[in-house]
Amino acid sequence: MSLDAVKPAQPMPLRGPSQDERAALLALERNEANHAAALAGLDCLQRVEAPASALLEPLSFPLTIATWNLERCYAVEASAALLAREGADIALLSEVDNGMARTGQRHTAAEIAGLLDMGHAFGVEFLELELGDAMELQFCTDDVNLHGFHGNALLARTGLQAPVMIRLEAHGHWFRPDSPAHRIGTRCAIAAVAMTTAGPLYLVSVHLESAAKADYREQQMAGLIAAVEKMAGTMPVVIGGDLNTGVGHAGDFEQETLFALAARHGFERHSGALDQMTTRTSRLSRAPKTGYKLDWFLTRGVVVSESRIVPAVAPDGEVLSDHDMVVATIGGFER
Repeated sequence: MSLDAVKPAQPMPLRGPSQDERAALLALERNEANHAAALAGLDCLQRVEAPASALLEPLSFPLTIATWNLERCYAVEASAALLAREGADIALLSEVDNGMARTGQRHTAAEIAGLLDMGHAFGVEFLELELGDAMELQFCTDDVNLHGFHGNALLARTGLQAPVMIRLEAHGHWFRPDSPAHRIGTRCAIAAVAMTTAGPLYLVSVHLESAAKADYREQQMAGLIAAVEKMAGTMPVVIGGDLNTGVGHAGDFEQETLFALAARHGFERHSGALDQMTTRTSRLSRAPKTGYKLDWFLTRGVVVSESRIVPAVAPDGEVLSDHDMVVATIGGFER
């Protein structure tokens, strides 16, 4: 992967195109050339939002790290409460909305960070050109999106250094004529350095492609690891996110060749018990969805003393996402 795909951070909030500009984008013929031009021309897809934070103490071990696909993040306060209950020092989040009518126009990752007194870095995976599908329209509070941002985020109880976005592909999977959603953007990862009492730790929040099979996700992972190795150097690394493992393979995550690729680069995988899946029925995914293990940590240079799966269910029984949270305890760095 060329480091041209790595996008730097900016402290100011990201701003989307105007409603007229979005209407023009929606009217484009859906082909690769139009998508490439739109992707290159949208500043909001080229930067990471990472507000400056006060100087904070380095994180001390053991560390608790959570990775969680929040399925738009309809329940900000309850999701923040679950992360707090699990004692997350770091949260690697995917599928978080910012300025979408279906989630009340809220900047969901930034609000969770505020509730938990964390710093955050947020990047736009997709500029959504529509309000959502028929199920999502039931939750829309307005008839337009304020920003139309849907993306990934990295939160930590310390300052985040050198935050960047790593775009994993150039193809417009979700701008094709047969796409169920009309979006501009590509799968991506958000990466940054967090300081610990033992030294710097390189963190990556990633979301791999669902509209593909194992070979494609292996290519995405290969590009991601290549970029991370250039930027992280010898730092210990934790990659976490929705890897969509088993999608297109009847849920058989062991068919995913990305695990062997990662192992060749020194990464170990963690996601609680291997026979415990990470998906569930939710307010949007109402059909039974229990046979997939999509969510993982890939770690190198750290000691993982435990990983476990936390049900994405609030104390009152509300289902917060169609993905359960995966939590890992990091005891320290390998010597």
